[in-house]
Amino acid sequence: MSLITRAPRGTEDKLPADIYKWHTVEKITKAVAESYGCKEIRTPTFEHTELFQRGIGGTTDVVQKEMYTFEDKKGRSITLKPEGTAGAARAAIEHGLTGQALPLKLFYYTSCFRYEAPQSGRLREHRQFGVEIYGTTKPLADAEVICLANDVFTRLGIKGARLEINSIGCAECRGEYKKELIAFYKQQQMCNLCNERLERNPLRLLDCKNDSCREINKSAPVITKYLCGDCEVHFGAVKSALETLGVAFVENPRLVRGLDYYTNTVFEFKSDSLGAQDTFCAGGRYDGLIEEIGGGKITGLGFGMGLERLILVMQAQGLDFEPAKACDLYIAALDAEAETTAVKLVKELREQGFWAELDLAGRGLGAQMKYADKLGARFSMVLGSNEIESGSAVLKNMQSGEKREVALKAEQVKLCLIEF
Repeated sequence: MSLITRAPRGTEDKLPADIYKWHTVEKITKAVAESYGCKEIRTPTFEHTELFQRGIGGTTDVVQKEMYTFEDKKGRSITLKPEGTAGAARAAIEHGLTGQALPLKLFYYTSCFRYEAPQSGRLREHRQFGVEIYGTTKPLADAEVICLANDVFTRLGIKGARLEINSIGCAECRGEYKKELIAFYKQQQMCNLCNERLERNPLRLLDCKNDSCREINKSAPVITKYLCGDCEVHFGAVKSALETLGVAFVENPRLVRGLDYYTNTVFEFKSDSLGAQDTFCAGGRYDGLIEEIGGGKITGLGFGMGLERLILVMQAQGLDFEPAKACDLYIAALDAEAETTAVKLVKELREQGFWAELDLAGRGLGAQMKYADKLGARFSMVLGSNEIESGSAVLKNMQSGEKREVALKAEQVKLCLIEF
């Protein structure tokens, strides 16, 4: 097959036969986000590279190995978004959204681009649903954003979503912890990348994907033993709020996120239905991000939810998606005069929200009815000279075969489509 007729490796076409699955998850995620007071934001597909270097962190796998970065025609470095949070934060600063009533609650859908080895549940372009909240330090906000994600899974019917939480503390209490990590790792045989990161950012070693490093990490010191008083109190209050909200969780003291902007609470939702790539929603608090990229001292928290992985979980669990919309009425016209009437009737029905079709390919009656079957039309109607003369036609239920005569008026046909 020619290269130009194949999608690039690690990307997927979302085809008409499956798009109803996307409509289902987008409808539910939007409804849940809006019930929490979140408003939608849409940001560009690409940003200035420095936004991600400063926001995500120069020593992360995302920045060092996975970003799609290029120079534009004026030599400026541009990067396709590897995640949604930094772009949303940049937009909030640029347009003064953080100067409005706080907390500011946003949600978005976006494509994210990462150069990784493609496999099930991991694409080089994937779709993400994200929520961001700015301007609150209350632990209850951490619990609420986690509860929002959990509500999505409940509404979709997902079973067994496993929530893991941890606190990675603030900059102050991480200082002593980093010293302990460096001392520990200096006694280990780590991969070359981990050795390069050891002095600059030892927390990144905990997120290494190398199998031998992951085994070593099981014995590494845990951050929760080094939390300062304020961070310990905050984490305790988050757990208490989750219990009040009825959201079950497991503490994982070795959980860190692969992006440098996180502080305090971090979390992941996992599912055994996904295999190796078992995380399908992750996030946490990032109180220094807004200031780091040029805004004020505005705190933030949120999450990203991979929609491809969400759909894989639903499919693996045999969950129902809202069915794709079916054609309401197919009108088969037998001659030019009938076609004129069909054109007007179809237009009027479409204006009232019905999916109405007629022949655009010059087919005979038999071929038209076969096409109506392929469309999954609920009803059909045949128009010829007799129908035009009498001003009425037979409406046929394509499932039951039942027939009913109806006047060739849009309002009459509409009522019959609803009641029949």
